[in-house]
Amino acid sequence: MDRLASFGNDPFDKPPCRGCSSYLVEPYIKCAECGPSPFLLCLQCFTRGYEYKKHQSDHKYEIMTSDFPVLEPGWTAQEEMALLEAVMDCGFGNWSDVAYQMRTKTKEECEGHYMKNFINNPLFSSTLLSLRQMEDHLSRTADTAIPFKPTDDPPRPSFDSQVSRDMAGYMPARADFMEEFDNYAEWDLKDIDFVDDDSDILHALKVAVVDIYHSRLEERQRRKKIIRDHGLINLRKFQILERRYPKEVQDLYDVMRRFARVVGPIEHDKFIESHALEFELRREIRRLQEYRREGIQSFCGAKVYERVKRIREDERRKRNMLCDVLQYIHDARACQQWLHKQAAILLLQSLRSAPPLNLTGLPGTEKLNEREKELCQVVRLVPGAYLEYKQALLNECRRQGGLRLAQARSLIKIDVNKTRKIYDFLIKEGYINKA
Repeated sequence: MDRLASFGNDPFDKPPCRGCSSYLVEPYIKCAECGPSPFLLCLQCFTRGYEYKKHQSDHKYEIMTSDFPVLEPGWTAQEEMALLEAVMDCGFGNWSDVAYQMRTKTKEECEGHYMKNFINNPLFSSTLLSLRQMEDHLSRTADTAIPFKPTDDPPRPSFDSQVSRDMAGYMPARADFMEEFDNYAEWDLKDIDFVDDDSDILHALKVAVVDIYHSRLEERQRRKKIIRDHGLINLRKFQILERRYPKEVQDLYDVMRRFARVVGPIEHDKFIESHALEFELRREIRRLQEYRREGIQSFCGAKVYERVKRIREDERRKRNMLCDVLQYIHDARACQQWLHKQAAILLLQSLRSAPPLNLTGLPGTEKLNEREKELCQVVRLVPGAYLEYKQALLNECRRQGGLRLAQARSLIKIDVNKTRKIYDFLIKEGYINKA
């Protein structure tokens, strides 16, 4: 016969006896052969040999009671559960109310037993430590696709500043907004007063108004949760992180933002990251298919092809420019306007495309191979910084077993285009592999 824990202290929490339908009081009997729903009997019905349908009086049974010690003598299982429920109801440290709710122990006994067995117990401490370590491990593995932490402390701008307006009046110290969603929802309740002489219809109408108000409060809290979980409070940071995607993925981001309300921030960011990865793969596939159509079979040939292709495009652009000049050559004023427009375009392009960086005499240049030197010249990155970024990416890739572009951008705090070029170069050269 086994002694098992009961349902709780309140007799109304227990199911009734199947024989006399009275509420069960410990100890009571549970049939070990009838199931799957438990067949429970009080001691009086059990001693009378009560039988019902498939249940027979000679079935095996279990005595259900919590009148036995669990952690230390003098404290039964029922008292252990009552102590935990009292601490949950009254709060940790409020031992006077805890003892008053238990009624069988003093406040000193409650405090000493709880601190000894639930706070300072090495068994529970090791369990909590293992759970905390497991939680840290899961957070490291699950949050790799998130470009930022939604729990980041938002900025604390001065009142009525531009940043405060961008944050929709969010007050970080109070974790609340200056103006709530549906800000005048309380106005419908200000004149409602429940009195004894209300008719049934009037009382029902007032209750309906209160229920509507509760639904509006729930919608307010739901919107707050979406804003906080997805990091929408810090709008500028959110917009900067959004611009790291290509134009096509940004358009998808705008379209799919409305669905963020039905999934969590981790799932939504993983969804967008997967589409960004798909876009990169499709672009790479198209480039390789173009090489195959042109008969290119090696990466050296691909480099020559890309260089010749750029030269050919420049020549085509010059021919088009000459055609435009010939089109406007008979109209002096139109030709002058077109020349000013082309000069402005060329000036803008020259400002955007800086000349390659001269690596002569820079520390760390001797540690680079020819391809790495070419990369540093194109992206205008000093060799020392490149070596530092390369080592950081290698260590993270070795630790994670792979590396994604979003992770590389979180490690290297430089221009996102430079990060992409470094990441693509290391992938191409075989230093790291994609996750």
